[in-house]
Amino acid sequence: MSRKIRYGMVGGGRGAFIGGVHRIAAQIDGQIELVCGAFSSDPEKSKASGRDFFLAESRCYGSFEEMIAKEKALPEGQRMDFISIVTPNHMHFAPAKLALENGFHVLSDKPATFTTEQAKELALLVKKTGLTYGLTHNYTGYPLVKEAKAMIAAGKLGKIRKVVVEYPQGWLATRLEESGQKQAAWRTDPTKSGAAGCVGDIGTHAENLAEYMTGLKIKELAADLSTFVEGRLLDDDANMLLRFEGGAKGVLHCSQIAVGEENNLNIRIWGEKGGIEWHQKEPNTMLVKWLDQPMQVYRTGMGYLGATAAAATRTPPAHPEGYLEAFATIYKNFAGTLRAKGEGRVPTEIENDFPKIEDGIRGMAFIDAVIKSTKANAAWVEVEH
Repeated sequence: MSRKIRYGMVGGGRGAFIGGVHRIAAQIDGQIELVCGAFSSDPEKSKASGRDFFLAESRCYGSFEEMIAKEKALPEGQRMDFISIVTPNHMHFAPAKLALENGFHVLSDKPATFTTEQAKELALLVKKTGLTYGLTHNYTGYPLVKEAKAMIAAGKLGKIRKVVVEYPQGWLATRLEESGQKQAAWRTDPTKSGAAGCVGDIGTHAENLAEYMTGLKIKELAADLSTFVEGRLLDDDANMLLRFEGGAKGVLHCSQIAVGEENNLNIRIWGEKGGIEWHQKEPNTMLVKWLDQPMQVYRTGMGYLGATAAAATRTPPAHPEGYLEAFATIYKNFAGTLRAKGEGRVPTEIENDFPKIEDGIRGMAFIDAVIKSTKANAAWVEVEH
């Protein structure tokens, strides 16, 4: 395929935060171009947003239904290849389902859907159509996260024994949703966010990161959800114990009322021979600790890192790479998979390295288990596989 991969965006118009992040990420590696969009549920706002991005008027659509129908009618050499869904959670399922039914690949912001049942329905559609579905759990795109995953898979840390992952934020320490702040309003609204607030928004990132890096699934959990801000309808804090396949134990906590915290996602993993420590606020550094050696400091961009970390790195050592580049890695790998399919070849391991619908189902099952455990006074609950 000697051309860029073309995409249409659902959501992400004027005033949206995450839409801009996705558009920047998609452009970074020069492999993908935005050709159309339905950027808002308000047709006029959608078309105005399209003009902001200098798109042809004819390809700025009033709804995702119109976009999918009209793009499908275009010649193959013009139509979009996939849709990028960047809406609030309750609007993830419908465009994904319609796109798959009409022959378009899907890359969606997380969580995959509003309910576990919807995620399973998408999984059946993906299997039936043979199309590609990706999920932007962006923290898996960092080079040193990929290096840690490769080290653990190679057995360098030995059998994994313990995982501690946390994601504290402080931005919802007050009832910000009452001020008209758009992000706070929908994320704390159960009709838009889903059954969970903090857990669905950032707890699933911690869950996904732990499973991605260790290669182990969370088997059971005991959870305690809290809503500290009076009048809030969803959880804003969560604490839980984890039991992984293979016998590893873990602790996960996430919070949006941790005053003074920004996006302090971090993870520590210990095996029989060594451990690693990584912080999203300092993503280009990873500490590696050994049973019988001094601690090592791994840095992004260095020649001693493996192939997956190198493939996710774009600048020389000491030139910071971060959040946008991690998102871009998912877009790049997703586009690489579409390109491979278009060329009739099997995607490489690196091209195929992005979260998929199975990760989406895992995230929804995790939310379900957390809620079930909390209702049972933090009883141990199995996470559905």
